[in-house]
Amino acid sequence: MQSIWDRANPQLRDLAVYQPGKPIEETARELGCEPSEIIKLASNENPLGPSPKAIAAMRDAIENAHLYPDGGAFYLRNAIAKKLNLTPDHIILGNGSNEIIELLAHAFLERGDAIVTSEHAFVAYKIIARVFGAETIEAPSRDYGHDLDAMLRAITDRTELIFIANPNNPTGTLLSADAIERFIARVPPQVVVVFDEAYYEFVEGMPDTLRYAREERNVVTLRTFSKIHGLASLRVGYGIARSELIEVMHKTREPFNVNGIGQIGALAALTDEEHQRETKRLVEEGRAFFEKEFAAMKLSFVPSAANFVLVNVGDGLAVFRALLQRKVIVRAMKGYNLPKWVRITIGTIDQNQKCIAALREVMERRAPASPR
Repeated sequence: MQSIWDRANPQLRDLAVYQPGKPIEETARELGCEPSEIIKLASNENPLGPSPKAIAAMRDAIENAHLYPDGGAFYLRNAIAKKLNLTPDHIILGNGSNEIIELLAHAFLERGDAIVTSEHAFVAYKIIARVFGAETIEAPSRDYGHDLDAMLRAITDRTELIFIANPNNPTGTLLSADAIERFIARVPPQVVVVFDEAYYEFVEGMPDTLRYAREERNVVTLRTFSKIHGLASLRVGYGIARSELIEVMHKTREPFNVNGIGQIGALAALTDEEHQRETKRLVEEGRAFFEKEFAAMKLSFVPSAANFVLVNVGDGLAVFRALLQRKVIVRAMKGYNLPKWVRITIGTIDQNQKCIAALREVMERRAPASPR
């Protein structure tokens, strides 16, 4: 019988699928322990969980789970627009901000087109481009962050989209407002620039990329309710751009793409500024703790602006596996061409301390014996 792969789109055959952080339940089954014993610091989730306001709102919303959601997410779009001092026609909702990336690909990518991104950038950009038969041109990284000059040099007449994660995942590096302004001034106006700002709430003095939507530039800003709001399971993200660009993306959007309970939970989470402040405080304290401990262990790390830290442990996959045996899940970075590194999400104080204790034990066991 002929293989179905011979009928499928050829670019799918060698497509590397996205590998999420290892689930708690799967790890608990493998180790024969309770899920509550596992510390997951692999997926940049909020260790405090969702906002209490969001939980209460979602519980009430369950009674209407038999009804289709508001396909246009009227209330959530309006609330986001009001918070950002924009009009709702500047906002599009997605099943996570990842779906907005896919909507952009539907809108602008054809076979033979190209996207530009940075080395060590979020792998979803490359995966989605490949699905649409487009080439990914990776500009070399500078100090594990974006080299915007190199990205400008990578632009060709085939370039349709440029993706910039700021802060960058998985390295945590941050671009300045001045660097972004110089970059945008030199990008050909027909190219769509996408700023992925999943972690922007963790940054003081974050560069203002929304100004480009107000100025009618071809710039899209992505944000999400998965990180500081603690709603990763609900898959609610949004894109911000000039209204005509949003209109184009709406043409590619599936009806009811954001579930109703997610919309209601996100709407409540948006108003809970106390929960956001407490999460940010916890992350800042945890980040300082990890960086201090890494320095004490003489491990190189990339100073981070997000809720995770990238650290060089010599052999990322081996350390990931060793930590897994100690009931701690981190993220090995071999798939990002960083085989010596792991990315560790900032958790609660107790989780952070247990992670460091386990990491110390692993690194001590891996250290070569002193000569006698």
